[in-house]
Amino acid sequence: MDNHDLAQLDWLAEDAATLADPALCGNKFARQAELAAAGFTIPPLLCVPAPVFDAVVGPVLAAAGEAAGTGGATVDRARELRETVRRACVPDTLRRLLDERFDAIAGPGGLVAVRACVVPAAGGVGEDSAADPFAGLSDSFLYVRRADVADRVADCWASAFNPEAVLYRLHKGMDPLAARVAVGVQRMVLGERSFVAFTRDPRDGADRCVIAAAYGIGEGVVQEKADVDHFFVDRGTRAVEARVETKTRAVGRDPLRPEAGVVDIPVDPDRAALPVLSDAEVLDLAALALRVEAHFGGPQDIEGTITADGRVHLVQARPVVSAAAAPTLLWDNNNATETFPGVSCALTYSMGRALIEAGFTDLYRRMGVPAKTLRAHRPLLGQMIGYLDGHIYYAIDNWYRLHRMMRCFRPLFPTWEQGLGLAGRDPGRRRVGPVTKALSLAEIGWRLAGHPRRIREFLGWWDERHANLDVARMSPSEVVAAYRTLWTEVGERWGLTLINGLALFASTWAANGALRRWAPDADRSVLNGMLSGGAVNRSALAVHSLVAIAEHVADVPPLRDALLAAGDDTERLWARLSGGAYGDTVAVLLREHVERYGDRAIQDNKLESLTPRQAPWTVLPAVRAYLRQGRTVAASVATGERVRAEAWQELRRHCRNPVKRAVLRFLFDAMRTFLRNREDTRFCRSQLIGDLRALLLRQGEHLVAAGRLDRPRDVLDLTVEEVLGAFDGTVAGADLRGLAAVRAAERERWTAEDRQLPARLETVADRPLTLALTDVAPPASDVDDSNVLTGLASSAGTVRGRAMVVLDPSVTAEQTGDRILVARETDPGWLFLMMSAKALVVERGTLLSHTAVTGRLLGIPTVVAVAGATTRIPDGALLEVDGAAGVVRILDGTP
Repeated sequence: MDNHDLAQLDWLAEDAATLADPALCGNKFARQAELAAAGFTIPPLLCVPAPVFDAVVGPVLAAAGEAAGTGGATVDRARELRETVRRACVPDTLRRLLDERFDAIAGPGGLVAVRACVVPAAGGVGEDSAADPFAGLSDSFLYVRRADVADRVADCWASAFNPEAVLYRLHKGMDPLAARVAVGVQRMVLGERSFVAFTRDPRDGADRCVIAAAYGIGEGVVQEKADVDHFFVDRGTRAVEARVETKTRAVGRDPLRPEAGVVDIPVDPDRAALPVLSDAEVLDLAALALRVEAHFGGPQDIEGTITADGRVHLVQARPVVSAAAAPTLLWDNNNATETFPGVSCALTYSMGRALIEAGFTDLYRRMGVPAKTLRAHRPLLGQMIGYLDGHIYYAIDNWYRLHRMMRCFRPLFPTWEQGLGLAGRDPGRRRVGPVTKALSLAEIGWRLAGHPRRIREFLGWWDERHANLDVARMSPSEVVAAYRTLWTEVGERWGLTLINGLALFASTWAANGALRRWAPDADRSVLNGMLSGGAVNRSALAVHSLVAIAEHVADVPPLRDALLAAGDDTERLWARLSGGAYGDTVAVLLREHVERYGDRAIQDNKLESLTPRQAPWTVLPAVRAYLRQGRTVAASVATGERVRAEAWQELRRHCRNPVKRAVLRFLFDAMRTFLRNREDTRFCRSQLIGDLRALLLRQGEHLVAAGRLDRPRDVLDLTVEEVLGAFDGTVAGADLRGLAAVRAAERERWTAEDRQLPARLETVADRPLTLALTDVAPPASDVDDSNVLTGLASSAGTVRGRAMVVLDPSVTAEQTGDRILVARETDPGWLFLMMSAKALVVERGTLLSHTAVTGRLLGIPTVVAVAGATTRIPDGALLEVDGAAGVVRILDGTP
């Protein structure tokens, strides 16, 4: 490079954008610049970028005629090159610029740290990268004075050819003598204590922060030249475990020998036995480290120092390198249990797996994922849920991988995790900048532009499709054809129902952000209240239908007396009512209700469940309960509108600006619309599963007639493909009776054991799942004997009442009347029970779960995600539920 080219060279990187470019400054300094821009405390920094190394050192290397070899020959050649580079003069222009900028970095009379960082060539791997940390192989110099900065830059350049660095590159299959180096010049912070923090345990990747701390500077910790204390912080409970050493050694600058640089210094005997960090400081550092992890989207190894005033300065952040561990699978059913609670049969699992695969394949197609990408991810689409001892769980890692196919979804990941109650294990996620965020949300808005119209078209198509299915007289081949045809049509349309969720996440993200910004003092009850009222969804219409029947019964004394006097023989009463014994009006109302809403029941997403379509008399206890409570449709609607009006008044108090209130109202209306659409299409899903149930049970009748099964419901312990394949030749094996018997016995055992698997668990991928589950510990028993339980505030209001702990969903609306319903989880079919309850307390669930949505719809206090609710709350105990604060108080422990 000639002098003209040198004159055009950008010798220093000083502005935030240039410093943050790893191709110029290396990952080490780019990460620091990125943290500084994000508001973290980083000492002032400038960088001599890699192109300067190319311009100055490159010709020196070319003149030396360097050549690669192997083993010792390479190391010897590297030593020669190191000395050659060290002797090469730093250009006068660079010396002058470093001298001029010194005061801005370190201040008059200050000191700097001069550090090297290997910068990757195009497409290569550099130091402190996520693919290869490559740490500790280039040189750093501390306590550097102004006069020595330029020489230390040359030393950093020369460290590219340190023997250990050359051998490392040779081991990794890279050119051992090809390296580019950026050099950072940074204010030397004179810290009294230093630390290295890992956001996950580097030994095994466990979910805990590990902090190593010592007196003096960080080299004492990193290079094991000081006595080090270790602190372990559980990321979930924030419990701190300390391993404190007696400290006699530290590393730092001796004030009596300032020219000596880094030296060993003694520890004050009065502090030798004390921990370097207090528990409060440990928790603060752990929280700081987790913020860095959240910023970069993956576990981090962080270095920092603490000055005498207690201020923490970060000087390094790189990806954690953990000890190799067996691959694991992460499972979660916080949201899955709402759809498939408890133990599910094999038929339900196989149907659910196929429905999820078909629906999400269509969703991704609609969101612009190319067909080639979908084909490449097809195996994952068939592995979105798993069957764990009869319980259905989401295979979370696969959901992350698949959702990442949608470019526009990146800003919504945190809201999606919160909405579904996920822990968030996404090593592939990167920080989303404002431009990417804006483009992503613009794409979502564009794709949602015609969504309301498409939903109306979908509902029209489905209503016609559902109404025209007549299973009763179908032959086996007709059942197979009808099932396959229905499934083809579902695969072409059902992704539209899932876009409701995407739209809901987007509007929730926007509404939460605006509410925090414009009404920071408003609590969660404002958002929950603004989601109440409005147009009634199909699930609520099913309840209104029964309430309307109860209103009619109340106006006919003989009919009212007959219904209230009836005991448990609801089947006989149904026959009389539907047969016209008490008039044609009630008979028509009941038959119409079953025709329209007969697929909605508790656990109606499970094929083994009985719905009113099979057992219509099961609706009568709900009618009786609403009759006794004096429920009316008008009052139910008015409750939701009242709750929304109160929330609006509360919002007016916290947000005075009318324009901002209008924007908030628009966002809340959008959320409520998308919630209604989601509930409407979920009702369609109940009807779809009802149709599939009818088809498969009809095929069970044919298998019994053919002598292959003993009872039609034995198909519940087969898979869909086994039931259909018995006729179209696609099933392997002939002994369906024996196979169903084995699975039935297994399901009965799982149900009898009532084993409570944790809501979130990991299994070893290299072991068969049934064996891996034997290693899973049961959920930790809640030893907290306090009378206050907390969860996620979901619907505002405060009430007192007696608890009704429901573990068996066979209870009736009468039994939950005027009680506080306490359950592990609910599903849309519980709406008949919820309607009778004074409040809802549920162990599982999220802000967007059916329980939370229904609580707001009904205007009753609701708290979800209350750990241990069904075990800590005695049945019949007097409770106080504060739905705005998410608090449940046990006022006594006896009925």
